[in-house]
Amino acid sequence: MTPATNLAFQDDPIDGWRRHVVPQNWGHFTADDHMVWDLLFERQVRAIGPRLIEASRRGLDLLRLGHPGIPELGELNARLGAATGWTAVAVPGLIPDEDFFAMLAQRVFPVGNFIRRRDQLDYLQEPDLFHDIFGHVPMLADPTLSSLLSELGRLGVEACDEGHGELVARVYWHSIEFGLAREAGELRILGAGLASSFGEGLVSVEGDRIERRPFSLEAAVRTPYRHDSFQPLYLVAENLDSTLEAILNADLEQLKRLAAD
Repeated sequence: MTPATNLAFQDDPIDGWRRHVVPQNWGHFTADDHMVWDLLFERQVRAIGPRLIEASRRGLDLLRLGHPGIPELGELNARLGAATGWTAVAVPGLIPDEDFFAMLAQRVFPVGNFIRRRDQLDYLQEPDLFHDIFGHVPMLADPTLSSLLSELGRLGVEACDEGHGELVARVYWHSIEFGLAREAGELRILGAGLASSFGEGLVSVEGDRIERRPFSLEAAVRTPYRHDSFQPLYLVAENLDSTLEAILNADLEQLKRLAAD
């Protein structure tokens, strides 16, 4: 890899989501940081690789995320942009929902500019770059999922403007973040939070005492979620194509009606 600073958007006006963007400064990652990435990547692919949906597995290969060391965003974006027009940018941590959705609407994905320590390999409450790059970015290389995410971003901006951002946040959480799916007759991992979690990823698909319910927009907008622990239940896209189409075609009035009925 050739280290380079990600200066995307630095000349744009500092407003909205752009104020969160920072240089990746790839050179600030230590040798131990790169070793943590390699350890996490190898362990996660071995443990849950076959359990990922096909689109995520293809994305891992297409974007060459198996190369040693933390990916440099300039190199990653060259491949990602050619595939679907998306760009990953570095941010210092979590950002507000309205800015996050605005980024998605413009096909920009925020990546935390830090990686967990060795003593945090199994669980980290705040998403780091391994969660963002291993869990989310492979989805962005898939035409269907990348279009879905940009549409969720547009819908999220509209919902936040009207004070209903939590409805779109719940749809996102129970699909893109912690959703499961049936694919090729098997229960597989859709959500990035599960794809990047060694413990919860396995438990979500193999645990015999785990509550799982079929995904629907109604179930998603009515189901709270946890930020600070394993999820109390998972929604399963029984037909992944149909689920993705339903989310893609959702509108705010529909979500409000489903939440209120």
